[in-house]
Amino acid sequence: MEEGRAMAQAGRLDFVAIGRAAVDLYGEQVGGRLEDMTSFAKYVGGSPTNTAIGAARLGLKTALITRVGDDHMGRFLREQLDREGVETRAVSTDPERLTALVLLGIRDGERFPLLFYRENCADMAIDEGDIDPALLARAGAVVLSGTHLSRPGVFAASMKAARLMRAGGGRVILDIDYRPVLWGAATPGMGEQRFVADRAVTAKLQQILPLVDLVVGTQEEVHILGGSEDDLAALHGIRARTDAPIIVKRSAEGCAVFEGDIPDRIEGGRVVAGFPVEVFNVLGAGDAFMAGLLRGWLRGETLETACRWGNACGALVVSRHGCAPAMPSWRELQHFLGRTDLPYRLRTDVALERVHWSVERTGRHESLVVLAVDHRTHFRTLAARTGATPDRIAAFKALVLEATDQLAQGDRDFGILLDGDDGARALEATAALPYWVGRPIEVPGSRPVTFEGGAEVAVTLREWPAPQVVKCLVYYRIDDPAAVRVAQDRALLALFQACRATRHPLLIEVIVSAHGAVDTHTTAAVLEHLYTIGVVPDWWKLEPDGDPATWAAIAAVIERHDPDCEGVLLLGLSETPARLVERFAAAARFPVVKGFAVGRTIWHDAAERWFAGSISDNAAVEEIAANFEALVAAWRMARRP
Repeated sequence: MEEGRAMAQAGRLDFVAIGRAAVDLYGEQVGGRLEDMTSFAKYVGGSPTNTAIGAARLGLKTALITRVGDDHMGRFLREQLDREGVETRAVSTDPERLTALVLLGIRDGERFPLLFYRENCADMAIDEGDIDPALLARAGAVVLSGTHLSRPGVFAASMKAARLMRAGGGRVILDIDYRPVLWGAATPGMGEQRFVADRAVTAKLQQILPLVDLVVGTQEEVHILGGSEDDLAALHGIRARTDAPIIVKRSAEGCAVFEGDIPDRIEGGRVVAGFPVEVFNVLGAGDAFMAGLLRGWLRGETLETACRWGNACGALVVSRHGCAPAMPSWRELQHFLGRTDLPYRLRTDVALERVHWSVERTGRHESLVVLAVDHRTHFRTLAARTGATPDRIAAFKALVLEATDQLAQGDRDFGILLDGDDGARALEATAALPYWVGRPIEVPGSRPVTFEGGAEVAVTLREWPAPQVVKCLVYYRIDDPAAVRVAQDRALLALFQACRATRHPLLIEVIVSAHGAVDTHTTAAVLEHLYTIGVVPDWWKLEPDGDPATWAAIAAVIERHDPDCEGVLLLGLSETPARLVERFAAAARFPVVKGFAVGRTIWHDAAERWFAGSISDNAAVEEIAANFEALVAAWRMARRP
């Protein structure tokens, strides 16, 4: 995987962005003061970084030149950029400075409190040595951030990048990106202040203008660049120093494009209308506009078309919480532009948000093999039968994780299912490993299904690390008693909504055979029903049926309701390895079936002997790894064309 990423990074780039890379801490309580925020969501932030991610989601090949600290937040930024497909070879780690932080809130439709924690931060230490001519030679454009022109080292680096890009025949884009507080033109506590007139700032910004091919900014930003609070005077001030097109962002009104001579009124520019949507959060909308604009302009579209795409991206982002995570994909943008029935409050549109969720999921698997050791009742029974103490259960689950790691050797297409009870210590250890990790939420054996931690499942999930996949086992049949079905429907819908709110992936394990006869449509009918009531999990875990007709029916339901589904994993049901291999042959021909999540078939015999004290830790690990390896080989053989 790493080799493939390195090869991809060596290719042609649409643009390189230079500047801020920060962690945004967004207040989760909406409609109050920042003073009253009690919890914060953590996102990627910084205007150039947001733009690079937004453009990558739209299909452009992007790279970022910046610095992050040698700290947890810096590693978070780098990992997220990698997941989003932004090239990070020019993201350097500064050993002396911390990664910048920003605290943000949503007070109302007009006020968005903002505090920058950027004192001597890593990205403001960029200098000319960070500018790699070879990287710029691979790019068609460079995007400069006006905020970064506020420090001598970054100013020199930006000028160098602009000159190199122009010399190589590429284009230079200036995002005015004016934050008065970061220029020292406003007091530190006034981060949300958008405009303060300052002649020194204007003079500094104007030095870059002879090198640029496109200028983009809000009306206030055009004022600071042009040196006047009058729109037309400011535009004339810019035009006197560059012939580049000037794009003025006008919030809900869209934008205006000025090419050639400046007209005698602002409406004399080519106005590209915006989209009437409810403004939930303006922060990040300008970065989204830039991403959409560049997707068009750098790929040969007219400025009008590019601006329309920019306006649409901005409209999508103002309707959501956060900046970078709110950015749309190309498919999402087309979905938005192709709809005429979208509500004014965009975030309430289920279909649109479902498309967006598929963007938020990164690291998709074409194959996934999982060792399931999240069993709780089974292990307690086994421990009681052998006279083992509860701590032995935890120790054995740690051995299962060790066996998984021994076999996988860092392969991200391996995974493990672990519980937060006896498996808690092993579950914590997975944080340092690259594997897919699932964790059960259901009370074992409950029917109707209930959840560990109580009915308010979102409260429980807020304590779970974000990468953990929420797994829920449900015994479900369409012919269940009505009261059971209603209770399970309510519980599963609440779980689905909680997972979306906490941004956890969801796996639903459905067992239909425990309470009645099964035919080729039994499981498919359950999936159809759950989709119909609005439960759309990322993964399904289903019984290993041996009839291809069953899998054809399941695949058809998933394709009809959720073509973005991550896929299906086969469960084991304590079947023998030979029996499972037979079932693999029936399921593997269907692309939606990505692998398996099997437990007792792999580790049960070793567990019995280990609990009884007849085999050592090493012997248990070796046996489990060997059994897992045999099943993985059988699955991969079954999937061969």
